[in-house]
Amino acid sequence: MDPQDAVDLGREALMMATLVAAPVLLSGMIVGLLVGLIQALTQIQEQTVAFVPKLIAMVLALAYALPWILTRLLDYAEGLIRNIPNTL
Repeated sequence: MDPQDAVDLGREALMMATLVAAPVLLSGMIVGLLVGLIQALTQIQEQTVAFVPKLIAMVLALAYALPWILTRLLDYAEGLIRNIPNTL
């Protein structure tokens, strides 16, 4: 295995991690932005008001996207395992 192969494997792993984490992180970001906007408009500056809706939204997003996430991870792992003889 040459260094370029190792760089490519690392880049693919980072892209997969970003892709898999995106639905949960985006839902938390959007809900956090909306809650922050509501807090700014109503001048309620309580930290727990922002935490609970983000937590609920992220759990729901994870529950909804979990089949897709597992499929992507299984495909990636299968591709890695199948390429072991080619990289040695």
